[in-house]
Amino acid sequence: MRPAPRTKKGRETRQRILAAAEQMFSTNGYSDASVARITDAAGVGQGTFYLYFDSKLELFEQLVEDLNRRVRRAMSEASAAAPNRIEAERAGFRAFFQFTAEHPSLYRIVREAELVSPGALRLHYGRIVDGYIEGLRQAGAAGEIGDIDPTVAAWALMGIGEMIGMRWVLWSNGEAGDDSDPLASGTSAVPDEVFEQMMTFIGRALGRPEPAATPSPPTPLSEGQPQ
Repeated sequence: MRPAPRTKKGRETRQRILAAAEQMFSTNGYSDASVARITDAAGVGQGTFYLYFDSKLELFEQLVEDLNRRVRRAMSEASAAAPNRIEAERAGFRAFFQFTAEHPSLYRIVREAELVSPGALRLHYGRIVDGYIEGLRQAGAAGEIGDIDPTVAAWALMGIGEMIGMRWVLWSNGEAGDDSDPLASGTSAVPDEVFEQMMTFIGRALGRPEPAATPSPPTPLSEGQPQ
């Protein structure tokens, strides 16, 4: 792997290539997104490409890592000031859906990584879930959520975010359709009512259970009452 560029111009050129690759991989798929097409879109020569990346595969893997870093940063910054875990989930999910609305390529590229680079796929999900597990563990210790396995909860929450996002962000064709039709959500953002229903579901799943009510002691029988 090539070392990170030291100059501002070098960093900007590398980022321009990554941005072009994001567009090309998302639109054309890995196989059809040639280095020539990527460099044309980035406005650089192929010789310049190889100053920053050894191969198209390395570019793809670096792009997955770049998208992962940016989405984690967006979620972390959004949830940092939340007063408790449920509100942190709310802020984090809003940031996630905003990011995926602006970068729908995240879904397409990460899913293609399953075949192109399984290691990049594991890196993407692993880095997200590691932070999730630690946050849930701390919330459990603080009594903010119920007695739930943080690893299971982390993967379940990631699944919720991915499927809700695909249904209402990625798979939109601009025309509303049946609830079961994933290609007819009629939107490119998660509607407020859908978001609130999702958060109600998450809150109930994570929320600290109410303590069981203590039964009232029996009323003593007064003298003369039947036993």
